Amino acid sequence: MTEDLSRIFSSGSLLTGGTGPLYVKLRRTLEDAVKIGTLKQGDALPAERDIAEYAAVSRVTVRKAIDDLVAEGILVRRHGSGTFVTKPVSKVEQRLSQLTSFTEDMARRGMTARSEWLHKGVHTPSPDEMMILGLAADTKVSRLSRLRIADDQPLAIEHASVSGEFLPDPSIVTSSLYAELEKRQVRPVRAVQRISATNMKDADAGLLGVPVGAAGLSIERISYLGSGRAVEFTRSLYRGDAYDFVAELTIATT
Repeated sequence: MTEDLSRIFSSGSLLTGGTGPLYVKLRRTLEDAVKIGTLKQGDALPAERDIAEYAAVSRVTVRKAIDDLVAEGILVRRHGSGTFVTKPVSKVEQRLSQLTSFTEDMARRGMTARSEWLHKGVHTPSPDEMMILGLAADTKVSRLSRLRIADDQPLAIEHASVSGEFLPDPSIVTSSLYAELEKRQVRPVRAVQRISATNMKDADAGLLGVPVGAAGLSIERISYLGSGRAVEFTRSLYRGDAYDFVAELTIATT
């Protein structure tokens, strides 16, 4: 790898890296090395001082080039470990006209979905859960939090709340929450979603494998039974670089 690094970061390579400031040329050089496979997924970059020495540039120049590539999701910094080449991100397109589970969405795309459970438990409902799910203060709510993953790529963090009346024991949910609700004949048939832009905070960014401050999509969904009763309240955080939400629009009729 030392030979490859000497070639990648040589000052001669930078001189052929197009126009612009040195940090832009260095960024292009690194990006090209990832594209052609000289730097592969999971490879660790040398320390910034070593890159600066190889390329005969300042550490400030190296830091700016790496900052740009981290912001673009090509590199990732891991505290205490260094800077690494990330896995290429595949965009997932989600249509807003259908109420489906994450597991069903991924299966339709031929992707393998799985979850890493962060929490399952029965709790006293919060004021928000009482209001949205129509719960009394002396009832219980089941909460399920998990990291949603497709083809080994983390896509979303999901926090779901369901009335204890419909799901008294959240530990029985092993994969799809909707499949479990369907068994109990309380699968929702419609939902209202609110989507807003956000930036990833430290803990969430770590779980999703993106830089702190990276773009994300915050989604709140309230799902209803045919009777109009709210059955599920879910707050999710999706990677902005990996998910597109698509809505089909038709002209309004009077």
